[in-house]
Amino acid sequence: MQFISNRRKVCVVSKSLAQQGATHSARSAARVLGLLSAAVLGVASLSAQAAWDEKYYNPKPLPEDVILPMPCDGFMTLRKVPVPVASPMDDYGVTLGQDSDEWGYIEQARPSYIAGSFTVSKPKPSRYYLLAKYEISELQYQAVMNDSCPTASAKMRLPQVGISWFDATAFADKYSLWLRKNAAAKLPKEDGAAGFLRLPTEAEWEFAARGGMAVSQAEFRDVRFPTPDGGLGAYAWFAGAQSANGKLQLTGLLKPNPLGLFDVLGNVDEMLFEPFRLNKLDRQHGQAGGYIVRGGNYLTPQAELRTALRQEQPYYSSAGEQTKLKTTGIRLALVAPVLTSRERIKQVEQDWKKLGTPAASQANTSKTDNSDPLAEISSIASGVQDDDLKKQLEKLRSDLRANTQARDEQRDQAIRSELQLGAFLCTKLKDDGMFLDTLQGNFERSCGANSEEPASRCDARKEQLESHRKVLDFMLNYYADTVVSGALNYSVATIEPQVDVVAQQMAARSKSNLRQYLDTHWKNLGAYMNNGKVARSQWLQSCKSI
Repeated sequence: MQFISNRRKVCVVSKSLAQQGATHSARSAARVLGLLSAAVLGVASLSAQAAWDEKYYNPKPLPEDVILPMPCDGFMTLRKVPVPVASPMDDYGVTLGQDSDEWGYIEQARPSYIAGSFTVSKPKPSRYYLLAKYEISELQYQAVMNDSCPTASAKMRLPQVGISWFDATAFADKYSLWLRKNAAAKLPKEDGAAGFLRLPTEAEWEFAARGGMAVSQAEFRDVRFPTPDGGLGAYAWFAGAQSANGKLQLTGLLKPNPLGLFDVLGNVDEMLFEPFRLNKLDRQHGQAGGYIVRGGNYLTPQAELRTALRQEQPYYSSAGEQTKLKTTGIRLALVAPVLTSRERIKQVEQDWKKLGTPAASQANTSKTDNSDPLAEISSIASGVQDDDLKKQLEKLRSDLRANTQARDEQRDQAIRSELQLGAFLCTKLKDDGMFLDTLQGNFERSCGANSEEPASRCDARKEQLESHRKVLDFMLNYYADTVVSGALNYSVATIEPQVDVVAQQMAARSKSNLRQYLDTHWKNLGAYMNNGKVARSQWLQSCKSI
């Protein structure tokens, strides 16, 4: 369109020059026309510029990168953040923050929940959201916000800083609208609704920054994500001559966190979507203030760079202007609406009504009481004439549902821990069992009836054999206790859904090789729940045969 517009301008100017022929020579007119034609060709060249080289938007390619187009033939790279839940009402409990008296009023550990936006049906139902792999660069920001296209260069890989929170949300809005108009097919969809870009929420940011499901529970709760290759300096830019040295650094120069996100700690603070709140132990304070920034920046001392680090920035400075800092940038999230269709609303409504009820709770098989206290409260409330008493009963019913839901979530977490333990013990049974078989075979060959092995050496071999047999017996009894405990405390209906969740956790941590041990443990557990037989030798053989 710009090219066509400029051609029209050439025609208008040409006509004007022809009318002024009495005062301008033909040679001068020709010279002007030549200059205008060159300008038009320049515009045409600009509109047909080459796409960005990968080094400008994805300097460290990784498997499963998600690439979105941008204006000016540009691109943005994102990473999937998987969450082990299936239905829209499911969410995954996590603990954010850290236990610290020093910064407790800001960072104290508290429960939170994450769910993801987009559904995956295979191999097992799960959900995910996307987070930008790198902090938004100057090149990407200008490609969306400027009237003219920037020239791609290495120095424009610097994170975009010096913008306000309102600029950041405007960038996300303008980019989302551009994608809907120019690359709608590239956007992931949930229940037919296209995704959109915005600043991440605090839970989305911290869950991903800690490593999500790609790390163990202990690693998730550590001060920072694991940094095995070179320590923190290989993963984050911070203050000091040995790191950032007081200067903003190009995106993607260091190593990524376990989810493949670069510079999630250090380099620039990252703005979040929701306002800042103080901490009140297990919940947030009631006052909402300025906006949240997370992750630390290139001026943050190494000792202070932690995943729980969170700070408040005012939307407006003391000078009455929007706050714009040289140490603060952005990283966008790609998410979807929650209530995407009438069908989805009906599904959510049905799932919500089941929350905290005996049907959803799937009570333990050891319980024989089939009474439904929620139904009893509703029945009593329906016969009460006093409005105040009726409201109190409904409040009681709601509180009971909430408490039941919280109990069930704690139960599910305990089941997942026991399943992981059972799978791990199964690996130990295989290793110890096969080692014992090797020792037994060596002993029989070396110290059999016709053996010429010295008696002292055979005695040593026998002692080693018996010692390891005791170790295996201990492990086998420990495993048997785990199976029996799981069967006594939980039902098939409560355990089975958590098997898939644990399998997803293992896959996210690149521990898919443990899936066979998990399946074997679940098979052994199910068999015991069915027949009540403590089949130690059979369980040992099932693990050894993997």
